[in-house]
Amino acid sequence: MTYIVNENCIKCKLMDCVEVCPVDCFYEGENMLVIHPDECIDCGVCEPECPVEAIVPDTEPDMTKWLEINTEYASKWPNINRMGEPPADADEWRGKPDKAELFSPNPGIGS
Repeated sequence: MTYIVNENCIKCKLMDCVEVCPVDCFYEGENMLVIHPDECIDCGVCEPECPVEAIVPDTEPDMTKWLEINTEYASKWPNINRMGEPPADADEWRGKPDKAELFSPNPGIGS
């Protein structure tokens, strides 16, 4: 098992999770974060830190797509190991369903 980031993070990207990760396995995209599944040590400390419930175990139902996205983009995007500024409109996107179509493959700036 590993933890992954799902579509709840898209356009929110709050980054509370990054501060608590002991192995720096988060990677930053333009509008969301992902977790590198091979680097995650399954400690679970990031999951309760996410205010939008975007971090879940990869064993949750219907997470195959998000496991693939986390795996692919963790190898393409820059690593992030400290909390940055969330998007200015993050609160407007919090809790909105069906954000998968808004996913951007573009990298973030990293840290």
